[in-house]
Amino acid sequence: QVQLVESGGGLVQAGGSLRLSCAASGSNFRLLAMGWYRQAPGKQRELLAGITSGGNTNYADSLKGRFTISRDYAKNTVFLQMNSLRREDTAVYYCAAKYSVSSRVLEYDYWGQGTQVTVSS
Repeated sequence: QVQLVESGGGLVQAGGSLRLSCAASGSNFRLLAMGWYRQAPGKQRELLAGITSGGNTNYADSLKGRFTISRDYAKNTVFLQMNSLRREDTAVYYCAAKYSVSSRVLEYDYWGQGTQVTVSS
């Protein structure tokens, strides 16, 4: 069983940056594809970025280069660096994982509890 714990959320002013972390345990991290989602109140969950077990990345077109996903194999952790934050980025951000060697994963099997990001104007 894979356990995922997100951290790094909080309150930030528009234009600022945050880095989210997701620590994975109970798993073979090197075999996991990882992803970041978010869900704003009244909206559907949105896939933001994914990183394969081999380190290849993909992003939602809507992010326009503001977010970067990365992983640290030594720390069993995946990160989401978020820059130029906007009020509309306010949401609960979730980390997700799936055992996969696919070049792109669109559905995940394991989920964290989420971390709140609030962007003020």
